[in-house]
Amino acid sequence: MTISERKVVSIHYKVADATSAEVFDSSEGGDPMIYLHGAQNIIPGLEQALEGKAVGDEFVVTVESADAYGDYSEDRIQQVPIEAFEQMEKIEPGMVVSAQSDDGQITLMVTEVDETTVTVDANHPLAGKSLTFDVKVESIRDASDEEIEHGHVHGAGGHHHD
Repeated sequence: MTISERKVVSIHYKVADATSAEVFDSSEGGDPMIYLHGAQNIIPGLEQALEGKAVGDEFVVTVESADAYGDYSEDRIQQVPIEAFEQMEKIEPGMVVSAQSDDGQITLMVTEVDETTVTVDANHPLAGKSLTFDVKVESIRDASDEEIEHGHVHGAGGHHHD
C-alpha cells in the first residue's frame, strides 16, 4: 500500500531550518504523527513529498517557505494600544497571546512593549523559513468513512476537535 488520498498515515519526523539546521520539532522518542492524507492536515510541501511512499520509506525533503508556513509578511505586524492588554498582569516581548480575529482565533507574538503601545506579530514562528524534514513512514491504512467525512483522523494518536 502506498500513500494516497484517503489513507491514514503515521510518520516519525524531524523538522529543521533548511538554512541553519536548527531542529524545531521531532517525534523521536514519542508517538509518531498520524494524519489523513489529502485533507490538508499537514503543510502542503510535506504532503506532496509523502505521496506514493510506502511503509518503511525514509527520506529527507526540503520544503520552501511558500509550501510550508507561508512567506513572512510585514502586514501581519501591528501596534496595539497597551489598554488592550490591561487584563494581563504583565506583557513583555517574547510572550505569546491569543486574539480573536475575523478568521477565528489567532496567535500573536509580542515583539515590543513601550508605555502606550504593544507591537504584536501574527506571522507563524516558522513563516518565511524553508524547512528540511527527515521522515520515516511507519504505517498506512485506509481511512474510515467518518474520518474522510470529518477530514481528520479519529482514535489513537489522532487529534479530535469538536
